[in-house]
Amino acid sequence: MKALIVAGGPSSGKTAVITHAAKRLMETGARVAAVKFDTRSSLDPETYAARLGIPATGGISGYLCPDHYLISNMEEALDWGRAQGADCLFVETAGLCLRCAPHIQGVPAVTVVDCLGGIQAPEKMGPMLSLADTVVLTKGDLVSQAQREVIAYRIRAANPGAAVYSVNGLLGPGVPALARGMQAHPEVGKLEGSVLRQDLPA
Repeated sequence: MKALIVAGGPSSGKTAVITHAAKRLMETGARVAAVKFDTRSSLDPETYAARLGIPATGGISGYLCPDHYLISNMEEALDWGRAQGADCLFVETAGLCLRCAPHIQGVPAVTVVDCLGGIQAPEKMGPMLSLADTVVLTKGDLVSQAQREVIAYRIRAANPGAAVYSVNGLLGPGVPALARGMQAHPEVGKLEGSVLRQDLPA
């Protein structure tokens, strides 16, 4: 099973990106499932189930850091995805703490960056951005071309090795290339013995 951890700031368009990418993957015959980790409540699992007709579940961290909570429950999330018969599992983070990066060695990491966050947003995102395999720029149609280019330049400066895609979360342009990139990732096995790409802060 392929699995991807999708991180990014609140309201950056993570759910919209996952929805469009999942549709594209399903058109190729892939069986898709989704897990959403959040802090207090989330309607996203119901959204995925209603819009896509896919298995979807979630976890609520409560008083715990949502990224710490995700890491401690990731193995169970993968087991759940396999039990659903999924070919691809999307694991969406709450996207609150930019000091954390819930990225695990061996699990593809996607970070969504909202262009409305400003040209300095890449510098503020820390390891969530710098350790990602893939970076998705959203809401680029709401800023100037010059702003988009500056943001993309700063993303590449922060993470030269990442694949960068521009996606319109409302209508879906840019998703086919993103979905092809996702399909190229290897399958994810058991996490026993795996390590974080960077230690989570206390």
